[in-house]
Amino acid sequence: MGLFNWFRRTGSSGLGADGRRQVLDREGGPADLEHLRAFAGSRTGVEFFVEPETTATDTTVVAVAKDGEWTRRRVGTPRAAERLARRCKVPVYDVQVTGYPQAMRDWNARAKADRERLAAWEREIDD
Repeated sequence: MGLFNWFRRTGSSGLGADGRRQVLDREGGPADLEHLRAFAGSRTGVEFFVEPETTATDTTVVAVAKDGEWTRRRVGTPRAAERLARRCKVPVYDVQVTGYPQAMRDWNARAKADRERLAAWEREIDD
């Protein structure tokens, strides 16, 4: 048994209730990589932030544009994320070291405010 295999276990047998070994919900695939390539190619100032594998999710990359717009996709491994960043000619960072950029947090705050304004506007129309 590998060092981190116990993270994927649900019981002493390592099997879930259905008798099958519990694993990640889904691995990254070609469609995920293509989405990140398209995002990087269609926006300016894109940077990749690699998020570690968890018990539920494969290694992911958060691609963040200069204006803070972002997307997240599974990539499989940190090495795959680095290869993709080289091909896309974008910088790549370990999010555990650098954290997320302020532009991403600002984008999220603007999006939340927009959703709240839209909900208030829809309530006014309904009244």
